[in-house]
Amino acid sequence: MKLRDVGEDKLLDQLLPHLRLGKTVVAGAGDDCAVTKMFPGRNFLVLKTDCIVEGVHFLSGANPVDVGWKAMMRPLSDFAATSAVPQFALVTLIASKETEVEWVRKLYRGLRRAAKRFKISIVGGEMSGTPGPIAISVSIVGFVEKGRWLSRRGGKVGDDLFVTGRLGGAVKQKHLQFIPRIVESRWLTKSFAIHAMMDLSDGLGVDLPRLARASNVGFKIEMESLPLSRGAKVDSAISEGEDYELLFAISPRHSRRLQRAWKRKFPKLALTRIGQLHQRSNIKRQTLPGGYVHFQQPS
Repeated sequence: MKLRDVGEDKLLDQLLPHLRLGKTVVAGAGDDCAVTKMFPGRNFLVLKTDCIVEGVHFLSGANPVDVGWKAMMRPLSDFAATSAVPQFALVTLIASKETEVEWVRKLYRGLRRAAKRFKISIVGGEMSGTPGPIAISVSIVGFVEKGRWLSRRGGKVGDDLFVTGRLGGAVKQKHLQFIPRIVESRWLTKSFAIHAMMDLSDGLGVDLPRLARASNVGFKIEMESLPLSRGAKVDSAISEGEDYELLFAISPRHSRRLQRAWKRKFPKLALTRIGQLHQRSNIKRQTLPGGYVHFQQPS
């Protein structure tokens, strides 16, 4: 059996149950970020690592400044999903010996710009040679208050589902220049009781079922309500991925107040109700078409 036969989620289902977690772990592998207790203090420690690979997450002709920006911002989008504050970063670069030094200098310019945007200190990392494509891995460390951290697991039957921004078309437009919704996430958890949240990196078709499974609920999407990017169609909004918007669940009692307050606070950023969580069916595992699944995408 090959990795292409199982895909990312089923592979993780086989691996994660065997990972031993200490008593201080609040949320381990399988959520957007790892969250652990810190002693003493009222905050949780938050950790996340992510990588981008040439030919998968960016093309060889891409501007290296944009590549550096994306490499830093990808794990920060997971911090937004956890409503966490990033503080420190470690960068690992894996590149061929034929890589131009100027390309790497520009890559780090993009990394620095992205880190500066959220007041992050790049404190170290690693470099390694490879005969294969370039890969950049960024690990982020930060914190979240115990009363404000979020995961995928808290969705409740009857919750309204919301997404920030617009979906679809990111591969052609914003995937190298997006800004994680950390500011918006921090405002949400300060102002409202959000039950569950995650970022949309692999596409609504993959990420929404992940949130529903983690919360042990089902879902219903109003396709006509999906906020589409200019030129995008419903299929691409569900399946393309790389949107890096927030998907979250909140009690319908707070939906109207949330929408009014959001318009005042973020008048230039859309917030759209796209559906609702409901009782999970025992008949089958609920899915949506499309979405990016590692190891199962065409080469």
